[in-house]
Amino acid sequence: MKILAIGDVVGSSGVAHLEEALWKFRGQVGADFVVVNGENASDVHGLSSKDAEKILAAGADVITLGNHSFGHADLFPLLDSEKPILRPANYPPEAPGRGYDIFRADGWRILCVNLGGRFHMDPLADPFDAAEKILEREKGNYDISLMDFHAEATSEKIAMGYCFDGKFAVLFGTHTHVPTADTKILPGGTGYVTDLGMCGPEESVIGCEIEPTIRRLRTLVPVRFHAATGPSLADGVLFTVDEEKNRCVKVERVKF
Repeated sequence: MKILAIGDVVGSSGVAHLEEALWKFRGQVGADFVVVNGENASDVHGLSSKDAEKILAAGADVITLGNHSFGHADLFPLLDSEKPILRPANYPPEAPGRGYDIFRADGWRILCVNLGGRFHMDPLADPFDAAEKILEREKGNYDISLMDFHAEATSEKIAMGYCFDGKFAVLFGTHTHVPTADTKILPGGTGYVTDLGMCGPEESVIGCEIEPTIRRLRTLVPVRFHAATGPSLADGVLFTVDEEKNRCVKVERVKF
């Protein structure tokens, strides 16, 4: 099975790019299942219900989120519905939505887990403990397991990869919007990358407008960041998984 994971969608340009290109690209690479992080799709600050529907219609099988999960209140009903949209599982249980679910593709059961990091992020519950509890709770209920670990610190992401090597077929990081060059298969068979990158405007600062970002960094005067516009590209990774063994056999970085 081929699983395509696409980095954080940024702004209307990123959403429009998926609408135009995702179905065609997943056909070209033969992707059986597509995971898209929609964390910044609605002008950087979260995901609206309208943009969520657009991303799903564009060819995503599941949308994962992160620290901006609750940036748009109109998304809350979708988070609490059966729509394939996940927010980090280590948020308090009272928060809208769910942090994992089991989906089907070509008859196989895919456990998708979304977790958030804690370094320079919201004070969430221990993501390592949350992952262990989810795997134990769903033992025997899935064939393939994958995790989107939405975290700032590269060290935290790498540690997560090695901690759960062999327990997840696919484990990728999101959040920094910069694609890392460390695609690999860990010793236990987990396909891994520290950060997928983003789906957003090429001419930008991690998807945001350039001049306001420079002004903020030079003056330290707060500004509200907005998504840049213009031609977009999508960063991602294509994982090939042995469904029988829940092991990754090939990892390829992609851009479209």
